Amino acid sequence: MTEHVRVVGTGLLGTSIGIALSRKGIRVSLHDISPTAVALARDLGAGVVDDDTAPDLVVVAAPPDVAGQVVADELERWPDAFVTDVASVKATVLDDVTARAPAHVGRYVGSHPMAGRERSGAVAAQADLFEGRTWVICPHDRSAREAHDLVRRMALAAGAVPTVMGAREHDAAVATVSHLPQVAASLVAARLREVPEDAVALAGQGVRDVTRIAASDPLLWTQILAANAEALLPVVDHLVADLDAVRSALQQVAHDRATEGARGVLAQAIAHGQLGRARIPGKHGAPPTTYATLIAVIPDEPGSLARLFADVGDAGVSIEDVRIEHARGGPVGLAELYVVPAAIEPLREALVAAGWNVHD
Repeated sequence: MTEHVRVVGTGLLGTSIGIALSRKGIRVSLHDISPTAVALARDLGAGVVDDDTAPDLVVVAAPPDVAGQVVADELERWPDAFVTDVASVKATVLDDVTARAPAHVGRYVGSHPMAGRERSGAVAAQADLFEGRTWVICPHDRSAREAHDLVRRMALAAGAVPTVMGAREHDAAVATVSHLPQVAASLVAARLREVPEDAVALAGQGVRDVTRIAASDPLLWTQILAANAEALLPVVDHLVADLDAVRSALQQVAHDRATEGARGVLAQAIAHGQLGRARIPGKHGAPPTTYATLIAVIPDEPGSLARLFADVGDAGVSIEDVRIEHARGGPVGLAELYVVPAAIEPLREALVAAGWNVHD
């Protein structure tokens, strides 16, 4: 990996990149228009405050609406450095850089780590944010091979898995797998604003799963959605058409329960969702895996979850995933453990023997 990486922008991604690379012994310098933000990133171990030493690679971690300008500025300032950005939209940034710095665009290659959190800012940064996550690199017809290789080595150093896509191909992909889910989650969560408190109190894991990313930053996501509007619009149109079909079917059923075909539309919507979800890759990009689940009732008190995990470990079982739901009106929680099917019965026996109340 290169000896000196300059990170411009010390929010969640920039600071996480700095921490990950610094822990690998790579020299990282930090720059941000906010002295407080850059000082916080430094104190979190992301690197040193910019000292004007020429970098080998510049990583621009700026919002999509200004990323192109910042990339162009960095290309002009550091004539021997290669530059990448980590904005979640790539075509508009590439077009902007090409227009602003045509003589230097060969030293630029866009990239996008497929990682993030609902929280923003340096305080949300994590050294392992990119571990096992895809890091998309988007070379263009004028980008230098060395720029591509340098970004790839950086991604590997951060623990990510590099892959290559064209900028517009990338934007079309994230419109479906990232940007549409954000819109859908936000719209569903918005329906909760005027629901009576007693109704909201009934919220189970389903609504929590669907609305988890609705806690995202409105300003950042406005910039992302606007920057990728061209690719996102047809995806939204398809969703609107599907919702219209479901709405029409519900109207038919509501007014005439003997209506033919309406229930088929509803069933098809759910079935198509099953088929789509089944295509989502499993761990480490492996084919999707179907897990068995076991629910353990845990007291809502310090140390309970740690004891449960310890007992699972003593049983020699690896937990593939876990979800926790708090029971309404009682000081207990429900820990839903996901394990490979072959492990479900040995795990059940071990947990019952250890005194846990478990059920399917």
